[in-house]
Amino acid sequence: MRNKALILSTAILSLVLMGCPPKTGETGGAAATTDAGGEILVGEFGSLTGSEATFGQSTHNGIMLAIDEVNAAGGVNNRKIRVLTEDDQSKAEEAANAVTKLISQNNVVSILGEVASSNSLAAAPICQQNKVPMITPSSTNPRVTEVGDYIFRMCFIDPYQGEAMANYLTKELKLKRAAILIDVKSDYSTGLAQYFERTFTANGGQIVGKQSYSKGDSDFRSQLTAIKAANPQVIFVPGYYNDIGQIAIQARDLGMSQPLAGGDGWESPKLIEIGGKALEGCFYSNHYHVDDPAPAVRTFVQKYQERYGAKPDALAALGYDSAKVLAEAIKRAGKTDGPALRDAIAQTKGYLGVTGLINLGPDRNPVGKKLAILEIRNGQTALKGIVDPNASAGAAAGATDTTGTTASAATTGTTGSTPTTGTTRTQ
Repeated sequence: MRNKALILSTAILSLVLMGCPPKTGETGGAAATTDAGGEILVGEFGSLTGSEATFGQSTHNGIMLAIDEVNAAGGVNNRKIRVLTEDDQSKAEEAANAVTKLISQNNVVSILGEVASSNSLAAAPICQQNKVPMITPSSTNPRVTEVGDYIFRMCFIDPYQGEAMANYLTKELKLKRAAILIDVKSDYSTGLAQYFERTFTANGGQIVGKQSYSKGDSDFRSQLTAIKAANPQVIFVPGYYNDIGQIAIQARDLGMSQPLAGGDGWESPKLIEIGGKALEGCFYSNHYHVDDPAPAVRTFVQKYQERYGAKPDALAALGYDSAKVLAEAIKRAGKTDGPALRDAIAQTKGYLGVTGLINLGPDRNPVGKKLAILEIRNGQTALKGIVDPNASAGAAAGATDTTGTTASAATTGTTGSTPTTGTTRTQ
């Protein structure tokens, strides 16, 4: 591939001039690759260290499991894929630096990342301007893919999961009074809170209080005291796992017994390690669960445990799906230039992944993605229900392959809607 002339925004150029170069990745630099042969270079950026480190670590594990499987099977079009990984330290500015390096120095053909929406939003414009396709495994803020036609995602979006959790709390648990605690510095948190509130109130619920905090805060007692005075039946906290555990502990210390509820940002093996018994009876929405009986999930869990000695979380599953979708797109495109690869990714339809059937819509988001409702019980997460608008389509197409091959299922449902009839109670 020819070297790309990197297009830098004023903000990113300023960072470079101020002496803030991108951090060195795990795999180091690499020579440019061409369509004539050699390795296909794919970039990955993620939070391998910092406040959301388990997000990046799990995603990286899933990506590497997928790519190693692809390479062991002969690669793509007789070429092996090499992943170049950069650590953004859980910081949006470092995410921009990481992607800048991967494109300008390493000449990667595509980018995989990030989990945190704020980090993806920092990186996506750089990929878009340089016509390098980017697939975020799990950034759920709708604005990420709105950046442009080179930006894709493998996960549901926040309007979808906000609606699903509001429906579960109001229709299944019959809760009508909620308070919301928001991280005002997080695009993910502020967006998800908005979508949750919209459906919760539409279902006849009442938001009795709203409080806010900022990333990095450790004392939430004043906000929780105000929420306690409002006497909600449930507290919706659309934050990340590193904050949720402490919020739960402090709520219990104040004598608050209401369940907390949240979104996929809770997903981490560190969540219960931090929050312990304070999280008992709390709920969150997620992209998958290890107890899902789907054959694709069972096979993935087994392979992941054999390699890493631990159960895979949803971030690992989405990383795996993202890498497999990218490999399939490279194969279909037959070449690795930006426009061809962009078009091939956009054509992803009926792909049976670990996290469900993946049909990319015109907005480059999966249509009708599977969603799991989880409860924390006895120090573990328990699967309470699954929303899967594509269940009937997948069954009709015989979509049972556990390696993520392409099925011919038709798309059903819409990207931002959660059909309440699609929820299957399992407990």
